[in-house]
Amino acid sequence: MSNPNRMAWVDTAKGLSIILVVMMYSAYNTGEYTGGVGFMHYVIGFATPFRMPEFFLISGLFLSLVIDRPWRRYLDRRVVHYLYFYVLWAIISIGLKIGIFSRDPNGMLHDLAMAVIQPYGVLWFIYMLAVFGLAARLLRELRVPHWVVIPIAAALQMWAPQSASYALTQFAAYFVFFYLGFVLAPLIFRLVAWTQERPPIAVAGLLAWAVVNGLLVYSPGYVVEPVDTKMGLAAWPPLHLTLAVAGAVALCVAGGFLSKFASMEWLRWLGEHSLVVYVAFTIPMSLFRAAALSSGLLTDTGWLSLAVLLVSVISPVILYAMVKWSGFGNFLFERPAWAHIDGPKAGQRSNEGVTRPVREAV
Repeated sequence: MSNPNRMAWVDTAKGLSIILVVMMYSAYNTGEYTGGVGFMHYVIGFATPFRMPEFFLISGLFLSLVIDRPWRRYLDRRVVHYLYFYVLWAIISIGLKIGIFSRDPNGMLHDLAMAVIQPYGVLWFIYMLAVFGLAARLLRELRVPHWVVIPIAAALQMWAPQSASYALTQFAAYFVFFYLGFVLAPLIFRLVAWTQERPPIAVAGLLAWAVVNGLLVYSPGYVVEPVDTKMGLAAWPPLHLTLAVAGAVALCVAGGFLSKFASMEWLRWLGEHSLVVYVAFTIPMSLFRAAALSSGLLTDTGWLSLAVLLVSVISPVILYAMVKWSGFGNFLFERPAWAHIDGPKAGQRSNEGVTRPVREAV
């Protein structure tokens, strides 16, 4: 059942996004161990330009509703919120993978220390959301106009500098999308509302976008490898940036279209709980892939990648259901009162100008 306090199309778009993200890790993780390329490599290759930009753009859509709040309240919702889950799941992941499975306590302590200054594993996304939230607020306080921030952020994305700091590298690669979500939110909301009322136009537009995106990604020069996809013409930095924004907006439109169907309620629910999947999918992914390869029952790269994807998405949902049913472990997916710096209800006000309050989470 849809939560009336959330916008269904936003959660549906996030559901599409989290599936694409887990699909990418599932395909490349499987390809790394089989040394092969499966059909899912081509599916995720299509999404290469917009897979992560979409998540960041959506995360910036509601920034205007909180950015002018008092500093303490803003930090609680846009910085501390994400850092809590980052720290918690970094400890869990490193403790399990390095401390228990690899039995390397020194390595575990080293990785825990490094996780403070270098985003750890797939959790880099949550780490960067806290950084982006802080950066956007500082730019606001300094009164830097959008027309200055956007060209500089776009130039950084196209330049794609590779720093010794993974955080700086990812900041350059993705801040522009988060900030565009903030600035373009009114336009995106109007576009989605307009296309929701005109399904044939939405479908035609999405098909046209998909054809153009696919032709540019799989143009001469593309290479699909077990752990990567090298795009063709779409790799040209200005075109890559354009396709990233276009793809992110297209997924918002797709979310608006699909959210009208009752059969897509599962996808909306998955988007609403995308944090659950994002923080917890890597452990079942690795365990299942290793068990499947060891058994020899499923070795085809494509079908194994699909099986890994399904297990990686479903396992965290089962864990979440067990936590809610038992009442034990809520801290894994919900920030407890002690982890707030401005009260546990901070930031949960009506979204003036958007018609519905929306929970700020991944």
